[in-house]
Amino acid sequence: MDENTLWFDDYSCGLMAIAKQPTAMIKEIKHATALARRFNEEVVSRRALEIDDELDRDPNALPYEWVRQALEWGLYTHWIPKIFGGRGCCFPSLSHFVEEVASSCLGMANLIGSHYLGIAGVMATGNLTVLQWLCEDMVQSNKRGEACLASFAITEPSSGSDTASADLVDRGSISCESKKVPGGYVLNGSKIFISNAHFATWHMVLAFEDIKKPSASAVFCVVRTGAKGFQIGKKEDKMGQRACPASELIFTDCFVPDKQICLSPHMVKGINKPYRDIYQGVFDDLCSISRAGVCALGAGVGRGVYNDTLKLLEETQTPDGWLINQEWVQMKMADMLRNTVVARLIYNEVNHANSIYGLFKPLQTKPLYYLSKLLPTGWLAKLTRIIVKWPLIPYLFRQDQLGRHPEIYRQRTSGWASLAKFAGTDAGVENCEIALQILGECGIRHSNRIEKHLRDARLLTIYEGTNQMNRLDLFKNFIGRNRKHVSMYSD
Repeated sequence: MDENTLWFDDYSCGLMAIAKQPTAMIKEIKHATALARRFNEEVVSRRALEIDDELDRDPNALPYEWVRQALEWGLYTHWIPKIFGGRGCCFPSLSHFVEEVASSCLGMANLIGSHYLGIAGVMATGNLTVLQWLCEDMVQSNKRGEACLASFAITEPSSGSDTASADLVDRGSISCESKKVPGGYVLNGSKIFISNAHFATWHMVLAFEDIKKPSASAVFCVVRTGAKGFQIGKKEDKMGQRACPASELIFTDCFVPDKQICLSPHMVKGINKPYRDIYQGVFDDLCSISRAGVCALGAGVGRGVYNDTLKLLEETQTPDGWLINQEWVQMKMADMLRNTVVARLIYNEVNHANSIYGLFKPLQTKPLYYLSKLLPTGWLAKLTRIIVKWPLIPYLFRQDQLGRHPEIYRQRTSGWASLAKFAGTDAGVENCEIALQILGECGIRHSNRIEKHLRDARLLTIYEGTNQMNRLDLFKNFIGRNRKHVSMYSD
């Protein structure tokens, strides 16, 4: 394929998706946005500053009130597919939902988003069996009025952003071990900075059979809170996003049965790829989804600080007249609006790429999409339970998920996701900084929300891979692809 054709295909995902995506998704996205606005008005905006203050005074406190309210609104199952008993709202609409909530409080938006990151982690491994019973457990718990959340645990005390890269994880310092024993694995080690961990029932955990060759020996598993040998350690005292706890997980001879193993080197027979490449593919697929979500969070905080700044400008008079009428202020506000709009456009482009090349594709193929909308949820979930019991179906699903993707497709989704991650989060931080430049002392008053937006936004630049790492990933997937003399991640 020549360079000009690649250029068009790489940067025209939205155009390519027009004919392939179901038009009914637009209605779902509007519904999710309207739902988020109501949730903001009735729950989040009323208590965001108070909860931030409460958690500042007592860093060990946990905002169970918000977990309960999100449960009552059905937000933990709203994006679980109907085939697993959930509401089945399309995955791209989740980006719009978290953007809207983030405009009021990034911590609350991340509390919901991190739950679906844990589910997406299972989805990326191609393990249909674990995905089916895990989602149904969440749905049934929700019906009983119990919050059943997920977390995704990969970061270790000496390993963070490098875990998502097969090249870097093999050169890093890995310590969380998994030992194969009859009937399962035994985990030893710890994870840190795990969003939602204090609230989660299930934890998607990454461990390694050989810590000297981690990418070739990775084990993805789900561990339930309360399992013997597993405990949740300290809660981090964070500067921002306090509503979503970041916690330590500790494993001491923790037995994980085979039923809860999502992916391991022993489970990929028949896939004509080195396990190291499979490992990289899992993270490429997962990060292509999650980084779009983080970009949406950046767009949300950027819009939130834009709206709050605009309101304050309309209330502020100077000796030269209303502050909003000063030309330099109007130019700065134009920059803030640009940042917000561009961030939204970018995460939409990532979602389009995922719809035609990535993990979203199966459920957004028109026949399957409309079939799932027409058939009753209970009937679909029952049929799925029957189908998943046939060993051939989960096997074929995994073969398709882990072995089918052409490399160019993953480069495209992963490259766009990395671009979105650093562009969207940098834009959110820049908007906060512009607001402080305009408002001065007024901007640092807690009651005006600007300084909270900035504290919350700074964290976006380091999770889901630091922004520096995502710049290198963009170079690898788009700029350095097929170039001579290009080497990545040099010391």
